[in-house]
Amino acid sequence: MKRILGLIIITTFCCITSCDYSKQNQESSQQLSDEAESSKFDWNTASIYFLLTDRFNNGDSTNDINFNRTKETSKLRDFMGGDVKGITEKIKDGYFTNLGIDAIWFSPVFEQIRGYVDEGSGVTYGFHGYWPKDWSALEPNFGTKEDIKEMVAAAHEKGIRVLMDVIINHTGPVTDKDPVWPADWVRTEPQCTYQSYETTVSCTLVKNLPDVLTDSEEEVEIPLQLAEKWRNEGRYEQEVAELDAFFNATGFPRYPKYYIIKWLIDLIKDYGIDGFRVDTVKHVEEDVFDELANLAQKAFEDWKKANSDAVLDDEEFFMLGEVYNYGISGKQQFNFGDSVVNYFDNGFQSLINFEFVWDCKQMEYEALFSKYDSILATEEMKNIGILNYIDSHDDGNPYDGAREKPYESANKLLLTPGGAQIYYGDETARSLVIEGTEGDATLRSFMNWDDLKQAETKAILTHWQKLGKFRQMHPAISRGEHAMLNESPYTFSRKLGSDNVVIALEAQPGEKTIHVGGVFENGQEVTDYYSNKKAIVTDGSVTIASDYNTVLLQL
Repeated sequence: MKRILGLIIITTFCCITSCDYSKQNQESSQQLSDEAESSKFDWNTASIYFLLTDRFNNGDSTNDINFNRTKETSKLRDFMGGDVKGITEKIKDGYFTNLGIDAIWFSPVFEQIRGYVDEGSGVTYGFHGYWPKDWSALEPNFGTKEDIKEMVAAAHEKGIRVLMDVIINHTGPVTDKDPVWPADWVRTEPQCTYQSYETTVSCTLVKNLPDVLTDSEEEVEIPLQLAEKWRNEGRYEQEVAELDAFFNATGFPRYPKYYIIKWLIDLIKDYGIDGFRVDTVKHVEEDVFDELANLAQKAFEDWKKANSDAVLDDEEFFMLGEVYNYGISGKQQFNFGDSVVNYFDNGFQSLINFEFVWDCKQMEYEALFSKYDSILATEEMKNIGILNYIDSHDDGNPYDGAREKPYESANKLLLTPGGAQIYYGDETARSLVIEGTEGDATLRSFMNWDDLKQAETKAILTHWQKLGKFRQMHPAISRGEHAMLNESPYTFSRKLGSDNVVIALEAQPGEKTIHVGGVFENGQEVTDYYSNKKAIVTDGSVTIASDYNTVLLQL
């Protein structure tokens, strides 16, 4: 949780008029109000840790193999044992807290297809979670309902929010164990060509990935194979009763989209999660997400009323969208070529910023920080969230995939205005170039916990931890006013109300002079959070003697 910074109120003992006294009280009250507002949790500038459930930490080896998924696969394309219990272990031991993480986003945990796909390059199972077979069930390789409840409770106890990754636009691929759903539920062609709105939305994302007819206005029954599955598992009557209750309560027709929305809303009712990260957003008609967001908010409010002792605050349910190729330069708009859509007007508070990786590759610190500061300060973007990232599970052009610049990566991601998505292993320099892999498998190796035995990896993690905690303590870093103070060493300030910081990057180890540019007054004592050294501001500068090349100054 972000701490509320102390205010220094200087009171002069002089004769003041009642009018002056009233004005002073108003100003003080406004300052306190501004301070409370600036330190309030803000989803739009949060630090979010994204992990693949199967690849992060194995907390329960008894659930590693299910449904006889034992066929030899291509490299890094089988289940490797990571699960929800493994996430909970790391929450409880403070791993995320020490990184300054505000929320954990984990890959989908719906039951996955039971068969495998032979993609030409070899066999692949649905280890990643994006190939749903049954939205009403959990993937047993990942855990149970009780496991998820424990994880959410553990996160909330630490002040960390939970984002579930959800899918609405496609089922898993067709296999010998996973037949295609009926034609009134899904389309199997044409494949998307991405030349227009229609050729992006009314088509299959890729070959053999049936596309849910979210635009259909034809009432449908439960797919026969799903009904048969429920009967075999002894829960057909319960699932049908719940669906009947949902449709009766909402008055919705039984269109495909409303079935899936019902199953997604159940995740909020069952677990009290704080938000959704929605996959493949631009492949669904945008009004669907407006309906999802409204029902999600209602379910979240109901959960809070029923679980008042577990409520973190009055934040609304959060919706983060993956609109592939959306970039901050488009502000609120996404252009399909023949039409423009504003997803912020259709249920989403924040979108993933695919432009950031390119910006990091092209820009030095000042150009990068100034660009994001200027765009986010515009009236159009003031209450809009964008989530920056340097790499992910499916971006084939990551920033520093070989991990040759782990410190610079941390600096650019964690110090740029906006939200920050840490992909698991960014903070431990987990390589994204794995020999023998094909395609996106190279991005999805198991978390490199063993590397933390090495001094170099521990030093990298420490740098990410210090920046992450400092960012979390000071909202000014992610949403304050940016100003460059010095070129060498590169020094800048961020100001938000009374929350002021000065940061120097790539300074020389040893004694160094840092210009504070009037951000701190002469005579004030400041602390370098990075080295824990203190100094007095003299002639607009401080001298810090440390072994590090990073300085993080605060009062």
